[in-house]
Amino acid sequence: MSDNTTLVSAKGKGRPRSFDRDTALMTALRIFWKLGYEPASVSILCKAMEINPPSFYAAFKSKEMLFLEAITFYEKRYWTPLLTAFENSDAPLKPLLRDFFNKAAAILLNPETPSGCMVVLAAINIAPKEERIAAVVKELRQQTRDVFARRLQKSLDKGELYLNAKLASLADTFNIMLEGMSIQAKDAMPLKDLQEAAKLIPNLIDPYIKDPQ
Repeated sequence: MSDNTTLVSAKGKGRPRSFDRDTALMTALRIFWKLGYEPASVSILCKAMEINPPSFYAAFKSKEMLFLEAITFYEKRYWTPLLTAFENSDAPLKPLLRDFFNKAAAILLNPETPSGCMVVLAAINIAPKEERIAAVVKELRQQTRDVFARRLQKSLDKGELYLNAKLASLADTFNIMLEGMSIQAKDAMPLKDLQEAAKLIPNLIDPYIKDPQ
């Protein structure tokens, strides 16, 4: 049995049946995306994932644990490959940024998932009492910001940027732009328009780059 397959009790009597955990997590993501964390009750989640409450708790322990697993799954599946490729690339910075934000727009408006970034939307919609979720979401957003910072430092070390480049501020700005794109995607901005707007973001490095591409 693969690592992402979990045994749960089927509704009614009989032998336990297996379900694909990744599929269940995607289903949960869509429910959380559509309803928000608080309104997405365990009964609604169970119905969507086609499991009963005992199976739900056996597999995920709690709604909070399901949400945390689902949002981590989302981040690793949709954003980690793009962020890793961006950080490790040796391409010139400006075209690399163009490519990153162009692909980010496509992820945010991926027809296979609800529009917008789950991590950003969770930061907006989670109630203050959900301290653990808020902390995880904040950490995930900080990790994205840190990727920008490390890649900018790499360009500075290579001599691509002037020494007076404001790396921390630029990293903050790129992260703010990415999060803003998520809100526009949630509001159903057409992909073409989001990508056209994203093309302007790399221009922010022009005052600091030695050889604008």
